[in-house]
Amino acid sequence: MEEKMIAFLREHAIPYQRVEHPPVYTSAESGFYLQNAPGEEGKNLFLTDKKGRRTFLVLSLERKRVDLKALGDLLGAPKLKFASEERLAERLGVTPGAVDALAVINDVESKVELVIDADLWRNEAIRSHPLVNTATLILARADLERFFALTGHTPLIVPLPELSAGEPSAPEADA
Repeated sequence: MEEKMIAFLREHAIPYQRVEHPPVYTSAESGFYLQNAPGEEGKNLFLTDKKGRRTFLVLSLERKRVDLKALGDLLGAPKLKFASEERLAERLGVTPGAVDALAVINDVESKVELVIDADLWRNEAIRSHPLVNTATLILARADLERFFALTGHTPLIVPLPELSAGEPSAPEADA
């Protein structure tokens, strides 16, 4: 899978920096191996609405506690919940731990809506998995934006609603 991603980036002259690391399953684990690397550490939420009609890939700052109810209201998608591993494999072609912005390359029918936290998008460089959880690619924001355009995904960039301190949160899947 990673070979497909690297070939696409090279074919379209999209520069990146690659960092290898042991398998990681959360953004916090990934951050441990990338402490001195440029870019911001993000987390990725693969969500669906209550009827399963819409799916979302939400990229957030790692430290944010996203309020899924408020996000659902913002997106017009009530009762957001984490999508199943089956739907993840079907729509993005990855497994838990490898969910990331670059996975939209596998969404050839553009069924996944891409939502990016405005606070994350302010960074000049963003870290992403290349369809595997044993490496991280660091791309300039402008190059990532071009990648999205080439794959037919226009991100919705919004300030993600956060839970207030002490408010219970849904368990956060991550990658």
